[in-house]
Amino acid sequence: MGIADKLQAMKNEKAAANLLAGETFLADNKLREDVVTTESGLQYEVLTMGKGDKPWATNTVTCHYHGTTIDGSVFDSSVQRGQPASFPLNMVIKGWTEGLQLMPTGSKFRFFIHPSMAYGERQVSALIGPNCTLIFDVELISFK
Repeated sequence: MGIADKLQAMKNEKAAANLLAGETFLADNKLREDVVTTESGLQYEVLTMGKGDKPWATNTVTCHYHGTTIDGSVFDSSVQRGQPASFPLNMVIKGWTEGLQLMPTGSKFRFFIHPSMAYGERQVSALIGPNCTLIFDVELISFK
């Protein structure tokens, strides 16, 4: 077995372990009273319900967010940077596109996102490995 084969085997093992850990986490999380699971499998918890309109996938949203893995490791946070982020809602991971359309402006939700609605089998960063389940606290500030 060459180096490339060994590296691929290690990636496959990590992906399988991440998938199992995430699916176990989501199965347990789904049982919590305050967690809603959509038909697609996106899980969310309402932290604050806003009163504004809800965005469409074609809108550009402005929000604050804090992203972690299921072990609590922070991989990205506009909150920590002190600067909200704006982006076209149809240009982000599927879990965000679906989840933010459920949120009236002024809401803060916590999303629990299966890898199939996030980055899948891709290694995105040192903290977001293949098949990582992600957790985001997202506050929808505005959209246009």
